[in-house]
Formats: sequence, C-alpha cells, structure tokens
Amino acid sequence: MSDDRVTKNFTLSEFVESDTATRLGIDNTPPPEVEHTLRNVLIPAMQTVRDMLGVPVVITSGYRCQDLNAAVHGSPNSDHMTGHACDFRARVFGSPKQVAQFLAARIKFLKFDQLIWEGTWVHISFGTRLRNEVLTAHFNGGGVRYTQGIDA
Repeated sequence: MSDDRVTKNFTLSEFVESDTATRLGIDNTPPPEVEHTLRNVLIPAMQTVRDMLGVPVVITSGYRCQDLNAAVHGSPNSDHMTGHACDFRARVFGSPKQVAQFLAARIKFLKFDQLIWEGTWVHISFGTRLRNEVLTAHFNGGGVRYTQGIDA
C-alpha cells in the first residue's frame, strides 16, 4: 500500500492509520479491494465534504479490519470494514452537530448512505446503498440508540 495523495487534501494513510490498532498490535492494512474502495469511493466523497465545508477535515476513524472493528466495539456489519465509512471532525467549521446539520441541509448535493451525529464526531458512509439517512446516536449504558434527524 503506497501512501500517495489520493485527492487534493487527503492521503490514503489518513483513512487507514489507527492509534488503537498500533497500541493493540493489529495490522490494519486494507486488502486490495478495500484499498480500491477507499481510493475510488470514500476519499473522493470526503474531498467533496471538505470542499463543501471549506475547512480542514480530520479523519478520526476510517478503514477498520475485522479485529480492529471488534476492538472498538464497532457494528459487526460496519461500513468501516469495507472502506465505505469514516468518522471525522471539522473543528474550524464548528461543532460536530453543526457540521452534521450543515451536511444534512445539503442532501440534494451530497449523496451518502448514512450521516450520523455521534456527539463528538460525525460518521458518514458512501457505498452501494445511498439512503441519505440522517441520524443522531444516543449512547447510554454501554449501548447506542439512533433517532431520525439531528436532534439534541
């Protein structure tokens, strides 16, 4: 896997590196089909997000191999494992809620599967399904519950 620039503002490593994987000794190198998805689906879509926001975007979680996904208690069918999803922040733009609200309001121009305000970050996925689903995650008692829209 080479770490070349994929788009104007993103490199492949931003979507693969993981402090958790490093700490736990997990090899998070994507297989060729996932690297292809990262380069041709997720990273170009995130360049569109970055261009819409007009500020730097920091990827906090991109691709996750099965072991890493289990270590972070990700959904067993997470789009992170196929290279279709990432979590991010854009602090210069505003809070994660403000970012999610801004992107949700541009649903006609940004085709995504899910956009989820997850408290301290935003989750977005692009893939074979393009449901344009906008959700809020509510964390309680070790579980998570989702509601429609971006709510308090």
